[in-house]
Amino acid sequence: MERVILHVDANSYYASVECLYNPDIRNKPVAVGGDVEARHGIILTKNQIAKKYGIKTGEAIWQAKQKCPGLICVPPDFGLYIRFSKRMRRMFEEYSDRVENFGLDEAWIDLTNRGITITDGERLAHEIRERIKGELGITVSVGVSYNKIFAKLGSDMKKPDAVTVIRKDDYREKTSGLPVEDLLYVGPATRRKLQDINVLTIGALAQADTDTISYKLGKNGLILQAFANGLDQSPVMHIDTRMAIKSVGNSTTLPYDIETLDDAKCVYYLLAESVAARLRENGFRSRCISISTRTTKLITGGCQRSLQHNTNLTDEIAETAMELFTERFARHLPYRSVGISCSMLTPDTEPVQLDLLGDELSRLQRERMERSIDSLRHRYGHQILQRGIVLTHQRFADINPKEDHNIHPVPFFAG
Repeated sequence: MERVILHVDANSYYASVECLYNPDIRNKPVAVGGDVEARHGIILTKNQIAKKYGIKTGEAIWQAKQKCPGLICVPPDFGLYIRFSKRMRRMFEEYSDRVENFGLDEAWIDLTNRGITITDGERLAHEIRERIKGELGITVSVGVSYNKIFAKLGSDMKKPDAVTVIRKDDYREKTSGLPVEDLLYVGPATRRKLQDINVLTIGALAQADTDTISYKLGKNGLILQAFANGLDQSPVMHIDTRMAIKSVGNSTTLPYDIETLDDAKCVYYLLAESVAARLRENGFRSRCISISTRTTKLITGGCQRSLQHNTNLTDEIAETAMELFTERFARHLPYRSVGISCSMLTPDTEPVQLDLLGDELSRLQRERMERSIDSLRHRYGHQILQRGIVLTHQRFADINPKEDHNIHPVPFFAG
């Protein structure tokens, strides 16, 4: 039985939702971007009118306005985008019990069933496209194919508001001439490596020498070559599937440079509070703390340390982060952004090995206190309580690392 898989991709998603809610900007070039003053000043998405000016996702807002002086930039409203994403998801689940999101604005739908053909998939793709336009007021592009990779590729081939079908008997004709970077997970670094061996198209990747691809890209290169040959067999997740959480982290690009160790301590406590709260919220403790840094010259770094005991306490996470930062990165101040991640997670219901030489009673009391703070913040907002160290650095006090974050796609191989 041949699989029938759709990939639905909302066109210029954030910008489309913003234009839907603000009719005055619908017929103007619009981009959704961060706060220039807070230095999150990049283009997250743009509408079709803005695309005509050559504006690209990820470029600085000031660069985009040089291309299009009349560009209207609006700040992102992730709560609104999540609400629309959930409405689309509920619609998709009317068609199948196998729906897998890929970020807020994309999803695969597996329609495979006895008697369902690719032609039926194309008909249902048009039905879904029209329903989203009529019920939600935004447009989508839909790819229809016999695997997830080509369904995703199809949704990218015609935009906006279109359906593209890639069948087993015509996939070479439709895909072989496309740039190799159009294939899922061929990013800039992989594209450059493939260019080194003169692999510029999907067809060239499909026919390339396997040993050469393996030497250049390793095992991942062989997976990409299989994708190019239409051999993807990865399943679409069942709607009841829940991804296993392997780490909890947060990072921020700051309104001001981190110029001193006191600045770094303030920001790491801010991040540690949000990470510790998420650990408790999801029922975990962590045994490994990692930090990441980015200098004002955009040079990145990172390191990690294992702990003697599992923790979900803010001060233990922040202090470990500061130890790592002081040892490895303090000499390279200033920094533009930093991050914390906690891994080696264990459920907080597991028995805890007490430290006979430590103050375990104090640790239990601090955890109870932090859970009480979690409850207050849930009711009144994250910033209802702030640490003294944050209040002594007023320029960082407005940062809300618990709620101010971007939503990214779940990795394709995460399952």
